[in-house]
Amino acid sequence: MSDVPIPAESPLPSPRDEAPQYVLPLVVRLERDAPPARTDALETSARAVLTLLGDERALGDGEWAEAVRNWEDARIRKVVRRARGAEWRRAGTLPGITVTGRTAEVRVFPPIPLDGWPKDLAKLQVSGTELDDPEPPSDPDRTAPVLWLNPDLAMSAGKTMAQTGHAAQLAWWALPDTARTAWRTAGYPLSVRTATPAEWTRLTHSGLPLVRDAGFTEIAPGLTVAVEGGEHFASVGRLQRP
Repeated sequence: MSDVPIPAESPLPSPRDEAPQYVLPLVVRLERDAPPARTDALETSARAVLTLLGDERALGDGEWAEAVRNWEDARIRKVVRRARGAEWRRAGTLPGITVTGRTAEVRVFPPIPLDGWPKDLAKLQVSGTELDDPEPPSDPDRTAPVLWLNPDLAMSAGKTMAQTGHAAQLAWWALPDTARTAWRTAGYPLSVRTATPAEWTRLTHSGLPLVRDAGFTEIAPGLTVAVEGGEHFASVGRLQRP
């Protein structure tokens, strides 16, 4: 799923449209007999994006750094595809990082030109990423960041994985180097939950980082995720609760 995180106050179109367009590929492992839980896939996707952003190869003079800079200079596009069996094994041979959750595996790859997909990734399907939670998610750990989903939106798991990746990236951008290092050292703890309607209203009027989708796929343009900082690692702001 391809989506664009921009500050909520930024109008569309953006000067970023004039830059060469890149995309960050993510592939979720989706075996027929053992699909991941939806919430775990969303959290693992977010941590995969953070893992790439914090990797030495993506920083400074690292081998992925130029691609990351080109990607961040344009629209911040992410595409989530699914793979199983031999497809997943072939994807694992390409340069990238596999991040594992409790039930989910997500591989993130360095950014590529929008029309420059490697053959083994281009053939993977975008659709069909419908996932469920076997049990309702527990209360989030509020000592770490919580990525709150808009309760009024119905999105596929793949679309939502891209959105949580955007939200994690906004949190990363909001942090000083010392906080990034602490978060990375801790393994990028975070939670993804769906806000209640009342909570969503407070979140979107609280000054916290917000993801605004450009409306290219599945949904109309609008806000999708709010980023609430935790007490540790990534304090990017807290929702003021009544």
